[in-house]
Amino acid sequence: MRFKTRLRVTFITIILLPLILTAVAFCGIGLYLTNAQAGRPMAELSYENMQELVEATDKTFTVLKEQEQEDASRLADKEYLSWVNHEIARRSTDIIVRRDGELYYAGNAEAARSILPGLPGYGDASLSEGSGIYYGEHNRFVKQMDFLFPDGAEGSIFVVTRANSLISKRLLVDMLVAIFFILIFTSFMLTRWIHKGVFYPVTELNSAMREIKEGNFEYALKTDIKGEIGDLYRNYEDMRLRLKESTEENRENEKQSRELISNISHDLKTPITAIKGYMEGIMDGVADTPEKMDKYVKTIYSKANDMERLINELTYYSGIDNNRIPYNFHRINVADYFGDCVEEVGMDMEQRGIELNYSYLAAPDTVVIADPEQMKKVINNIISNSVKYMDKPHGVIDIRVLDEVDSVRIEIEDNGKGIAQKDMGRIFERFYRTDASRNSAQGGSGIGLSIVKKIIEDHGGYIWATGKEGEGTCIHFVLRKYIELQTE
Repeated sequence: MRFKTRLRVTFITIILLPLILTAVAFCGIGLYLTNAQAGRPMAELSYENMQELVEATDKTFTVLKEQEQEDASRLADKEYLSWVNHEIARRSTDIIVRRDGELYYAGNAEAARSILPGLPGYGDASLSEGSGIYYGEHNRFVKQMDFLFPDGAEGSIFVVTRANSLISKRLLVDMLVAIFFILIFTSFMLTRWIHKGVFYPVTELNSAMREIKEGNFEYALKTDIKGEIGDLYRNYEDMRLRLKESTEENRENEKQSRELISNISHDLKTPITAIKGYMEGIMDGVADTPEKMDKYVKTIYSKANDMERLINELTYYSGIDNNRIPYNFHRINVADYFGDCVEEVGMDMEQRGIELNYSYLAAPDTVVIADPEQMKKVINNIISNSVKYMDKPHGVIDIRVLDEVDSVRIEIEDNGKGIAQKDMGRIFERFYRTDASRNSAQGGSGIGLSIVKKIIEDHGGYIWATGKEGEGTCIHFVLRKYIELQTE
């Protein structure tokens, strides 16, 4: 749940929940007090309740008593009686007037019919002036005042107060207590809800961040929560995975850096040792004939070239890996470009006694976007690798260009010694060489195919190898076609 929605729910809950609970409490307490009051004898009423009941009755009784002393005939006026009854009705008090034993006026006719038969007669001593009687079965407190109608008929006015009006003060006290507990309950529920929905996730997220700080990238946070908290959890997970990936990548880079230093040391150590040996031979006079001197000098020159080639390849790969070598992409006709490359490579293969076959199986007008110089380096590196590991008396290299609908696939296959299946997936790694002895007599630096892979990927393509040990290797790489949009 989003914070904005959570705030709305909290605001509505603060208003509605206390109102609803207060209404329920009011109805429940009122009903309880009313039922508890019903049928109770006067002796069971508390002093406070009885005092309130008498005061509510006395106020009306006093008004009528004063009117009787001033003008008793007005007590026979039903309009006057209605006015008095209306004024006092809100105090749960009604007037009943009896004339010669018959009902003359009633503020509440239904209640009057039920209580009238049990009321004292005219001049009954049970209700003396100022006293009253409580009718428990009717929950009524009654005061009686006798008077004479203008025609001399005997009349009695009864001021009747419902006893359930006594619950007003008790209800007020109970409701104040109930509201107090309702507010505490509401605060507790909202606090628990906010703590569970906000503070607990934030605390858990804080713990997770401390784990990240300590370098523990395995501390995962999974949640199905929606809103900002869920977004925080998911962002944390993205950050954790990225940091974990970055850390693992840094570790791998450090490992590769150590391997780089080791490989460079090994690859440079062999030619340097050879150069030193031959130079010592020259200085010691071992090369005492022109033929030996010429052999020593040529060997030194060859080893120096090996060192230069290794350094150049390292410099070139470092430039590509750090994106410091700019690409000059052009639209290249595949048929013309690979035809020229094969013609150029063919002369060298002829001198080496290697058969070069070329087949073009794509449309003549197929075009790709590529850097001609970098693609030439790709082809030369792959063919150079094939030549280095050619172990057959009659070497064969096949170059094929195939149509792949929206791309072209180039295959360069040889019949050399091949690659073991365990090494097939790693030949494009930096400094990886399949010869366990790391024999550099063939001049392999171990980064040629990694350069090829990097260039092909920078062209938006991909590369892989197939083959079988002892039979040969085939390098495949794919380049996307350039398709010019046609406008109507």
